[in-house]
Amino acid sequence: MAFNRADQIKKLTEPFDLCIIGGGATGAGVALDATLRGYRVLLIEKGDFACQTSSKSTKLVHGGVRYLEQAFKKLDWQQFKMVYKALHERRILLQNAPYLAHPLALLTPCYSWFDRIYYRVGMWLYDRIAGHTNLEPSRGLGPKQMRELSPAISLDHVRGGVLYYDGQLNDARYALAILQSAEAAGACVLNYAELTSFVHAPKSLKVKEVCFQDVISGEAYQIAVKAVVNATGPFTDAIRAMANPKMKPRMKVSRGAHIVLPASFWPGKTALLIPKTDDGRVIFVIPWRDYVLVGTTDEPDTLCENPPILSEEIDYLLDYFNRYASGKASRSDVTSTFVGQRPLLQAALDAAMASDTKSLVRDHEVELDGRSKLVSILGGKWTTYRVMAKDTMDVLEREVFHQVPKYCLTATYTLSGGDESLREQFFQNAIALSLPVSTQHHLWETYGSNSFALLQGDIQLLHPELPYMHAEIDYLKQNEMATSWDDVLLRRWGIALRNQGLSEEIKAIKKEAFAS
Repeated sequence: MAFNRADQIKKLTEPFDLCIIGGGATGAGVALDATLRGYRVLLIEKGDFACQTSSKSTKLVHGGVRYLEQAFKKLDWQQFKMVYKALHERRILLQNAPYLAHPLALLTPCYSWFDRIYYRVGMWLYDRIAGHTNLEPSRGLGPKQMRELSPAISLDHVRGGVLYYDGQLNDARYALAILQSAEAAGACVLNYAELTSFVHAPKSLKVKEVCFQDVISGEAYQIAVKAVVNATGPFTDAIRAMANPKMKPRMKVSRGAHIVLPASFWPGKTALLIPKTDDGRVIFVIPWRDYVLVGTTDEPDTLCENPPILSEEIDYLLDYFNRYASGKASRSDVTSTFVGQRPLLQAALDAAMASDTKSLVRDHEVELDGRSKLVSILGGKWTTYRVMAKDTMDVLEREVFHQVPKYCLTATYTLSGGDESLREQFFQNAIALSLPVSTQHHLWETYGSNSFALLQGDIQLLHPELPYMHAEIDYLKQNEMATSWDDVLLRRWGIALRNQGLSEEIKAIKKEAFAS
C-alpha cells in the first residue's frame, strides 16, 4: 500500500498489539522498533507528523558540549551519561538516513589564552567520549584559519578558536522517514487522528481500547489494543491524566526561539558555537539550506501548540549574531522565525532552580502507570530518539507483556529513501532530463532514493527562484500524507521555516492544490 491516509484507514479493521500516541521523533521511533520486533502497531497523531517539537529543533545531531561542561563542573554523572549516549547515537542517526543528516563543522571563538586551552581540552574530551564513533577530530585554529572557514566572522580581540564536529539533520523529514519505514514494515500510521478517550477494563482499569477521531472526515474509531505508549513530548501529562486522573504532572516545558537570515550574512559551511552569553546560554549560527539559522533561547514557558516568537527574543538573537558577525543584520533581514517547546522532566527540578530550564538534564525516563498500564516516554531529545524508543519497548515487553525484551533492530536499519547506492544513478537520470542543479540536489536531499518516482511526473518548476517541481504536489499527497499547504511548506519542504514570504508566493501560485 502507498503511504497515504486512505490506505492507512483501511488497515483499522486489523487487530493491534500496540497503539502509540504521538507522531514526532520518539513516537516514530517506537513504531519502527515495535514493528521490527513483530508487533502489530497503530500510531495516531492529532496533527501532522512532527508538527510540534520534532520539526522546530535547532537541526543539530549532537552530544551536547554544554552538558559535558556541566558534567565536569558539577561532577554530575547523569549529565556525563547523557553526553556519552548521545555521542554514540549521533553516528547511527547519520548513517541510517545519510540524505537527511550529515556531519557539520562548528567553530568556537576564543578571546583569551585560557579560553583556547579550556575549550581545546573540552573538545578533546568530547572526541574521546565519542571514541570510534567520532565524526572527525577537533583541532585548534588561529585567526587566519578561522577567517578561511567563516569569512563573515568578526575577529575583533579573537585569540584563536576550536573546530569540532557534530551533525545536522532535516528534522521533520527524518521523522517522516522513520514513519515510512515503520509503515513499510507493517505498521498502520495515521496523521490528523486525535485521541478522544480510553476504554478501561472494568476490574483492572487497564486501558483496553483507544478512541480517536479522524480530524479530517470527522469519523470516530474505537480500537482494541493490548498496550498503549504515550509519546507526546511536551503534551505527555494530558495523556497521562486521561489514562489515570490521579497521576500528578511530570512535565515542564522550555521555549527555544530561532530566527532565520539570508545565507549572505554567514557564507560557507561552517557553523558557529557562541559558548558564553550574558545569561549563561549557548547560541548557534548554522548554515541551513541556503539560509542561516540563529538560535536558540532557553526559557520556561506555558504549554501551547503554536508558540509565537517574542519581540525581545528576536532582538536577543540579532544582538548576539551581530556581536560575532562582521556584517550586521536587522529585523528587516529576518526571513522567518519559529519556536519549539522542549519536554523537560519536572523531577529534575528542585526548589532552588524551579525557573532555570537551561540547567536541566535533557535525558529521558520511561514511566509505567501501574493502574492503566500506560507506558509514557518522558523528556529526551532528537539525537537519542532511537535509544528512547528501545528503552520504551524494553519496559513495555517486560512490564506489560511479561516477556524477555526482543532484540532491537533499529541501530543498523536503513530508513526509507536511504539507499545511497542509487545516488549516482539518480543524478544521471536527473541530468538527462535537464533538471536544474538546485532541483537535483533538492530532490535527493528531500526524498533520497525515493526520488526516482518524481522524475516520471511534471518536472516544471513551481517558482523560478525555487527548486520545487509540480510533480511533487501529487507525490506528497499520495505518498507522504500531506493534506494541506502547511504540511508541505512547514514540514515536507520546510521553506516556510526558512522564508515565510517565498512560501506564501508558492501557495498563491498553486492554491488549488489543497482544499482551503
